[in-house]
Amino acid sequence: MLKDQVAIVTGASRGIGKEIAFQLAQHGAKLALVGSSETIHQTGKELKEQGAPFVETFQADVANEQQMSELVAQTLKQFGQIDILVNNAGIGFFKPIEETTLEEWKKIFEVNVQGVFIGTKAVLPHMKERRTGTIITISSDVGRYTIPNGAAYTATKYAVQGFSGSLAQEAREYGIRVGTINPGMVDTYFANSVQGAPEKQKWLQARDVANAVIYMASAPKHMLIDEIVLHPFIQTYPVV
Repeated sequence: MLKDQVAIVTGASRGIGKEIAFQLAQHGAKLALVGSSETIHQTGKELKEQGAPFVETFQADVANEQQMSELVAQTLKQFGQIDILVNNAGIGFFKPIEETTLEEWKKIFEVNVQGVFIGTKAVLPHMKERRTGTIITISSDVGRYTIPNGAAYTATKYAVQGFSGSLAQEAREYGIRVGTINPGMVDTYFANSVQGAPEKQKWLQARDVANAVIYMASAPKHMLIDEIVLHPFIQTYPVV
């Protein structure tokens, strides 16, 4: 279902975003991968070494409107269309409110919320013109409930949920599907943690989240999956 579809994936240098890129490539998608550091080019190199023929990589700041607009324009020039946008780029930290600086607050909203807005806004005109497209945002289970010492991060995920809900209502008349994927604890480098640490052995893996992206993106055209929530079996969380 995804063969020859063109997908933009942000935050694809490592972790969940990188795994999403590899899964999409295995399903035949053409890729435009975005990362904030030069590491993104290594991801592209690895994909090509594994046989993915259609991969472009861009070092860009998802919160920079000009950079993202240029990236979308280059993707259209290279591939001719954009079928899927995966808003995956995100950062996080966890500390009490009084210890959170204004600079930290602004930065996390720039990446987690402004980045989603800018990337989505950049692809919408093209998707509306073609009257098709899928926009998937990797949010978090804390976009559905709150946790202590996570006010800034949680606030961004509530914002993303609200944005995606409104976007879905605006975009549906153009045949554009919008959904969020809300994972619980995932074994990645998130919040400067160590991937593969012993205490994370029973957490979700990046491939679990990537599989959810494939499921959402490859659903038949008459089917809309608004939201997927997934947790490791060991995680306890509020029932909402």
